[in-house]
Amino acid sequence: MTIRVLFFAYLRERCGAERRLELPEGASVGEALGRLREQYPVLADASLRVALNRVYVDNADPLHDNDELALIPPVSGGSPSAGTEKPTPCT
Repeated sequence: MTIRVLFFAYLRERCGAERRLELPEGASVGEALGRLREQYPVLADASLRVALNRVYVDNADPLHDNDELALIPPVSGGSPSAGTEKPTPCT
C-alpha cells in the first residue's frame, strides 16, 4: 500500500513538504514512523504528534492505502518574556 506523508514546521525544510511511502498491507502508524526514521535521521529523536487523515492517532492505529499521515513537531511562540509583563488590552 502507499500512503502520503506530510511534514510540518522545521521538518518540511529538512524532509520536504510531502513524500509517498510504500508499506506492507496491515502496517501500523508505528511501523510507518520506524521506516521514516530510517530514511530521515532528523526524525530519530524528534518529538512528534501524528495525525492520520487529519485526526491525531497512536502508533498502534492501522494504515490503509491512500491514507494521509502528518508529522507535526511541537511549536512554540510568543515573546521571550511572556508571562512577566502585564498584558496590553486590545482596543
